[in-house]
Amino acid sequence: MIYKGYEAVIGLEVHCELSTASKIFCSCSTAYGGEANSHTCPVCTGMPGALPTLNRKVVEYAITAGLALNCTVNKSSGHDRKNYFYPDLPKGYQISQYDIPLLYDGHLNITDEDGQLLNIGIERIHIEEDAGKLIHRDGETLIDFNRAGVPLIEIVSRPCMHTAEEVKSYLRKLRTILVSTGVSDCKMNEGSMRADINVSVREVGDTSFTTRTEIKNLNSINHAGRAVEYEFKRQVDTILAGGEIVRETRRYDENSGKTFSMRSKEGQRDYRFFADPDLPRLTVSDELICSLAATLPELPDAKIARYCSEYSLSQDDAELIAESPAASEYYNTAVTLTQNKKTLTNLFIGEILPKLGENEPIVSPSHLAEITDLLSAGEINNGTAKLLISRCTAEDGMSPAEIVTRDNLGMIRDKEKIRELLDTAVKELPKAVSDYKNGKKAAIKSIIGRAMAISKGRADPVILNDEAEKIL
Repeated sequence: MIYKGYEAVIGLEVHCELSTASKIFCSCSTAYGGEANSHTCPVCTGMPGALPTLNRKVVEYAITAGLALNCTVNKSSGHDRKNYFYPDLPKGYQISQYDIPLLYDGHLNITDEDGQLLNIGIERIHIEEDAGKLIHRDGETLIDFNRAGVPLIEIVSRPCMHTAEEVKSYLRKLRTILVSTGVSDCKMNEGSMRADINVSVREVGDTSFTTRTEIKNLNSINHAGRAVEYEFKRQVDTILAGGEIVRETRRYDENSGKTFSMRSKEGQRDYRFFADPDLPRLTVSDELICSLAATLPELPDAKIARYCSEYSLSQDDAELIAESPAASEYYNTAVTLTQNKKTLTNLFIGEILPKLGENEPIVSPSHLAEITDLLSAGEINNGTAKLLISRCTAEDGMSPAEIVTRDNLGMIRDKEKIRELLDTAVKELPKAVSDYKNGKKAAIKSIIGRAMAISKGRADPVILNDEAEKIL
């Protein structure tokens, strides 16, 4: 991503809500939605005298995420108050971690536009509480505190990305890893994963870091990419016009595709961090770290490598399946039930994957494997395979083979029936017959194609070809 001799330098701060049942410092529900201010108590609304109690599951989920991202665990860390005023932050401060995060020095790998492997460094992961939500309507601003106190991890990358595509790949990979570990659902449309993007520019060949701006609260991977592209060019054009880049927080407007200034960027000193006096030091044992490491599932990189080596999948197909835990679980079951793994993969990607996660009934993995075997054996054609995939979800108790027999969906191999199909085709296409008899041998393709169409693709192509030549 080079523009007028400049390149971008990009780092991300990604906030992910953890999938705990209760909030980080109280027992209120973390369920999304619900009547405004119904998931609240004196602790998460910051009432005087209310004291926080750390949710152990938050620490376990955060460490699990960190281990999946190759981080080191700080066995002793603390909680700090980040002081700033905002209407949906009722205490006037946010409980976070400042100088000693729970996790640090991790990385994940992505591929760039040229297919090259890139190692993206993760500087730190710390736990903190979410703020509430402002609702603007009819000239009023209302506050819903249901989200206040929902546990977050903030994942801070190093400034080592340079293109919008790298940013999008990083976010996709990060989301896949977090969802696969079960620590977060990462539903960006519900705000459970959102990104702050820091962008600066420098001349190509320069290695120094220049003034950066922060684009706040991106809740879409595509929007993140477009915001980076716009902000990069805006900064370059500003510099070349003699202007100066100021450190500020900006927002992205999806309708115009532009970023706009919100406020000057706060520095660390502005937040007046100090250790929270209501919470003790957070100590993590080796036993806990080892037990959480032992529960890690097969992570996306390992899964992709296995799919490529064991099932001869392409890199793109393997990444597509590994991206969703639900897709991986389904595929892992189905692919072990057939020897025709490539055929099953094609059916899965084309017919099953688009329906996963949409609350639509889908064919079971065992039935998909049976349909695959029928197709591979030539008992049915592709159209019938797709028909069976939809029928087997609606007709409980019947196997694909039973439906094929009952509805006469199998391939037609009876020579008399195939001759009947050809007789009909010959009557409908007299010119093709005349052309064939006058030496235009390619005309037979029209006859065969018409007979195949009449059979709805079920005529055995080898027998059909042989019988067509005999008839003509």
